[in-house]
Amino acid sequence: LRTNMNTRNPKRIQQIINGLLILIVVTALGVLSARYKFEADWTYGHRNTLTAGSQKLLATLEDPVQVLVFDYPNSDTRRDIESWIGRYQRFKPDVKLDFIDPSANPAKVKQYDITAPGEVVIEYQGRRETLRQMSEALITGALQRLASTGERVVVFLEGHGERSVQPGPGATQNDLTQLAEALKGKGLKVQSLNLVKTPKIPDNTSTLVIAGPTKTLLEGEEKLIDDYVANGGNLLWLTDPEVPAGLPKLAATLGIHWQDGVVIFPDYAALGSPNPAVFLATDYPPSELTRDFRDVTAFPLARSVAQEADAAKRNGWTATPVVQTDDQAWLETGSLDGGAVSFDPKAGDIGGPLNIGLALTREKKAPEAAAPKDGEAKPEAAKAGTQRVLLFGDSDFLSDANLSTLANKPFALNLVQWLASNDAQLNIDVPKAPDTVLRLPGWAFWLIGLGYTLVLPALLLGFGVMRWLVRRRA
Repeated sequence: LRTNMNTRNPKRIQQIINGLLILIVVTALGVLSARYKFEADWTYGHRNTLTAGSQKLLATLEDPVQVLVFDYPNSDTRRDIESWIGRYQRFKPDVKLDFIDPSANPAKVKQYDITAPGEVVIEYQGRRETLRQMSEALITGALQRLASTGERVVVFLEGHGERSVQPGPGATQNDLTQLAEALKGKGLKVQSLNLVKTPKIPDNTSTLVIAGPTKTLLEGEEKLIDDYVANGGNLLWLTDPEVPAGLPKLAATLGIHWQDGVVIFPDYAALGSPNPAVFLATDYPPSELTRDFRDVTAFPLARSVAQEADAAKRNGWTATPVVQTDDQAWLETGSLDGGAVSFDPKAGDIGGPLNIGLALTREKKAPEAAAPKDGEAKPEAAKAGTQRVLLFGDSDFLSDANLSTLANKPFALNLVQWLASNDAQLNIDVPKAPDTVLRLPGWAFWLIGLGYTLVLPALLLGFGVMRWLVRRRA
């Protein structure tokens, strides 16, 4: 009897110790799970994680973000909204989410101009936007517009055959309507300007865009543009091969000249370019504009722009290549109708490297402050800032037909954001989510149906019968 009791006591002690250890482990795991959180997104394309562009935007937002959801407590969309906002809270903890019952708070419904249940209001630095659907593109776009302080107006010149930004029945794939919509989505205001009808460039213009004019500007129009640049205005000037670039006074002011011909990309076949006249930019010279940009862009039928060093230096410009070819590319001055082309310097061809895109910058003079009146404090000195000009020997890459090609759209947005001095918004673009729809041919559906309804049940039944026979023999 004593032997049995002596044997049982150590076993009981061991069981008690094991129970205590299990309790300690479970308690420790509970404490750790409440204090620390680990998440991993294993979905294809990381659909449940914010893209790098959204993460970069959140890093630039210094103040808290308030998200107000006007919906009923039993709404089916509540969990979906929590999931979307939760993705932003992972990278910016001070994104605050509050749900407001419209029936219990009619005053707030009126205050925020809510028209239907399910609307989401995003507030930042006293400004707000209302969303009716949830997606990363919509949320990040709203945050970009809210973070953009001041009014930035992008003015597109028209009246000389330029690519139009006006949608409508007359719009074609050669126009820039998609670019205009993308700029509006980033918080920029877009408007057209015909200098014959309105002979004045608005004072609030952040950037003037001259997008491939095919007709000569009037002398008075050219003077208005030249004065605009001389007074510190930012400019995006696009032209195409076989089209007179015009604006000789402006070219002299900038210290550049457009080179006639078409840039030839000799390695086009190896990289999948449709023809040698479509230049694919795979890397970019070091510059503030392309510092974090690594994607491929396409420039169909481009010419090159050259800097006249003496004239540029005389006017205070600093030139930086933005898109540049390698030594193997050249500017073809002959006809492309014959098919195959080859470099022939005797015929006037110009060897690389060639500048398809060129950035010019110079320091602007600070405006003189008005003298203070009696009793007023002396105003602070105004900052001079930097004047920015971009020159591209191609306007096709911004057209509706080519904007979605490769990385043309994010690159185009970077160009305009940089010109508008909106540097914090560079390289912030939310790509389309990868396709989640599985499309199968008809025979595949039949094969899957037969597999689930006949083959799989037969295999399970056969396995069960086999196990029964084995046990019976045993």
